[in-house]
Amino acid sequence: WYIDANNVAHGFLRAGGGAVTTFDAPGAGTGAGQGTFPGNINASGTIAGAYIDAGNVFHGFVGTPAAFATFEAPGAGTGPGQGTLMATVAGLNLSGAVTGNYFDASNVFHGYVREADGTFTTWEAPGAGTGVRQGTLASSINESGTIAGEYLDASTVFHGYLRTRNGKITTFDAPGAGTGAGQGTVPENLNPMGTMTGQYIDANGVNHGFVGVPGTVSTFDAPGAGTGAGQGTLPICNDPMNGITGFYIDGSGAFHGFLRTK
Repeated sequence: WYIDANNVAHGFLRAGGGAVTTFDAPGAGTGAGQGTFPGNINASGTIAGAYIDAGNVFHGFVGTPAAFATFEAPGAGTGPGQGTLMATVAGLNLSGAVTGNYFDASNVFHGYVREADGTFTTWEAPGAGTGVRQGTLASSINESGTIAGEYLDASTVFHGYLRTRNGKITTFDAPGAGTGAGQGTVPENLNPMGTMTGQYIDANGVNHGFVGVPGTVSTFDAPGAGTGAGQGTLPICNDPMNGITGFYIDGSGAFHGFLRTK
């Protein structure tokens, strides 16, 4: 997306040849901080994302610039800062299924998946808290419909989970993950083979990378990553061969990119 001189967000699609098409989701607001926020595009050219309306409520959209469908997850709140959000790293798969989370009227997170035919399934991870800014979030969906995400428990600690298409949820914690508020395990991406990558925050507030599946998770740090609170290694995406890309924050608070090969 891009942000115009009035601080309104608009979507754009850049074709392989360089042609750029701009667009706004139906119902997107035109005030500062509102507008259209695409999150992902799949191999068939379908785009998915979220928009913020004139009342500062989030809504989902999916389709192409010529024809977008908008959607609300069942139970999504309708107040400012509430509504339906999409997982922006890899929340859309090739079949057109979209995953993400929604805020309910009590500002609790819940996970959802919207199939290409518009069918919704929502869920809560076991152990998810029910307080404000607690609950279940989804980060990534692969081609088999398996979803990776995290939940915040009643103490606002992050834990990872993996949800298969049939609804089975397996929870896990990366080795070394902290157990205090704002600490824990945060999956970011799930590759086609079912392997996750993400970060965990230790007891000192330092970020570290992990890769694997529940029960078999290995950890790593990018060379040069800082060791202070708010520093460290933050993986974002892994490919089918488990090449991992992301960024790290050094001891001076500067950001750097990394690529970790298998």
